[in-house]
Amino acid sequence: MSGRSGERAAERIRLAVIVVILIGAALGSFWVLQALRASSDQHAVQRPRGKPDYYLENFSYVKLGPTGLPRYDVSGTKMVHFPLDDSFEITKPVVHSLDKDKPPMELYSDTARVTDDQTQIHMYGNANAIRGAANGRAPMHLVSEYLLLLPDDEIVKTDKPVAMTMGTTRLNGVGMLANNATQVVQLFGNVRGYYEPAPKKR
Repeated sequence: MSGRSGERAAERIRLAVIVVILIGAALGSFWVLQALRASSDQHAVQRPRGKPDYYLENFSYVKLGPTGLPRYDVSGTKMVHFPLDDSFEITKPVVHSLDKDKPPMELYSDTARVTDDQTQIHMYGNANAIRGAANGRAPMHLVSEYLLLLPDDEIVKTDKPVAMTMGTTRLNGVGMLANNATQVVQLFGNVRGYYEPAPKKR
């Protein structure tokens, strides 16, 4: 009996070790996958672009939607095109949404890069996003060192510190996602807020 009990105990120990190794491998794979995703996203923005092939100054262009109606316009003091990855670098960019069925949006920053077939606009330095008042809601103003605009999805997001003002409410956090289609804003880490009640009418 004691011999069999010892064998069973040894078998349990071996099984426990195998389970721990498998769990460790799974967690390691998940960590590596997340790191690779983060690395690939970073490389998508910062990878070498070679020499530009043309540039425009004091430009403005309108992006049309699938129905042929204007979705948004982009203007700036200078736009440089890099043929290696078909990206654009913009100085003093300003982006306006043109969808009349949604609250008006304006974004501006010091510089921007337009990538991935113009589906991503990376805005750097003094990046601001302003959503006009709609459906009884006060205007919203976002400020961060970096904002990523996904114009086709009407989403603005960042993983950097961000300050948000909406009426008398002021919020700060690290990481944010704003959906203009649903008018939902999410702040993630280290969120702090200040609310000042509106003065009572006499």
